[in-house]
Amino acid sequence: MVFKTGDFVKVEKDGVVFEGRVIPGEAGYITLKMAGGGYVAGFLEKEVQITLMQTATAETEPPKQVVRNTAKGAGIIASPSGKKITIITTGGTIATYLNPETQTVAPSFTGEDILLEVPELEGFADFKIRDVFCLLSENMKPKNWKELAQVIYDEIKAGADGIIVTHGTDTMTYTAAAAAYMIDTPVPIVFTGAQRSPDRPSSDNHMNMMCAARAAAGDIAEVLIVMHGSVSDDYCALHRAVKARKMHTSRRDTFKSVNMSPIANMDYFTGELTFLSGFTDYARRGENALKITPLLEEKCAIVKFVPGADAAIFDYYIEKGYKGIVLEGVGLGHVSEDWIPALMRAADKKIPVVVTSQCINGKTALETYETGLAMKDAGVAEAADQTTEAVFVKLMWLLGQGLDYDKVKELISTKMKGDMSPMIID
Repeated sequence: MVFKTGDFVKVEKDGVVFEGRVIPGEAGYITLKMAGGGYVAGFLEKEVQITLMQTATAETEPPKQVVRNTAKGAGIIASPSGKKITIITTGGTIATYLNPETQTVAPSFTGEDILLEVPELEGFADFKIRDVFCLLSENMKPKNWKELAQVIYDEIKAGADGIIVTHGTDTMTYTAAAAAYMIDTPVPIVFTGAQRSPDRPSSDNHMNMMCAARAAAGDIAEVLIVMHGSVSDDYCALHRAVKARKMHTSRRDTFKSVNMSPIANMDYFTGELTFLSGFTDYARRGENALKITPLLEEKCAIVKFVPGADAAIFDYYIEKGYKGIVLEGVGLGHVSEDWIPALMRAADKKIPVVVTSQCINGKTALETYETGLAMKDAGVAEAADQTTEAVFVKLMWLLGQGLDYDKVKELISTKMKGDMSPMIID
């Protein structure tokens, strides 16, 4: 039968009945947002019986409903900062709303819409809006990172005292790391977003934007990720972008700092900062001169070693002309000994290979075991405790500067923008 996006249908397969809204999917399949639980299911059309229950209305995309809801911000203190803050939007969940026809969310809010959701920020700063992208973050690419970095640079050069970048959480660490390496900044650059869309009562958009605005007006002049620090609406964590990782698919406190604490926690209601572990090693406002180096070598890859994996997987990237490879080893950074010849082939072709660990915490230490020593002899560099996301972007950035093989190997294992730290053992 003929059906279209937004239709409510009944699908019968092997005597079991499913009901839901049709959402976009692959050709030959019918994909449903299931009634009730909200789960998505896909079926081969030729294997099911489809009954149309309700035709989608002509208007499948209802008008946005931006709600100026002060209930979320009851008791909030946001005294005027006197700062000029630019909000740069790129899409993500913080810019989405629920389409009742398809029961899915898609980015559509502008920066003005996002700001209207947080009326407590009225008068807090002189806000300027730059709507740059409207993407779910899985669709962000290195070319977007470069364009975004240029916009950030231009805004700071034009006099912005702070920058807020709203972004989807799934790939926020990649984009934020790119901004950190590409831009030397005299002012705070704050990435924030939401795990739940603004039209949901449990959305984290309000608190994250409040804290992001205060951080953008503050004294920590680094690239930060500012999001919920706990599952409650009590405080946000200020993470150094190159040390943060998304750790949960849906929890509001999804971001955690790896091998270090966040720089500080910020009270939602008062904006008061609590620096953690006596944290003092951060760049202050005005400390660094503004500079941008936005070139990236995009032909880099992340390869994950698993037991029994054929080294031909690694050889593929060598043969295809990739310029740099991040290799996720196990434990202290190891791969099996039968991968050593492939690592040597990469070295012969002057392709930098940097080894990181699949473990979340700790650091690589290839000198500990025999296999690790063989890997070092084969020419690999170590990431130490850098996150896979950060070291991947760092490798792209170093290669983009036209540095030679030996210099890239040296700098990839050198601390930059706070991307390496003394280990914190829990």
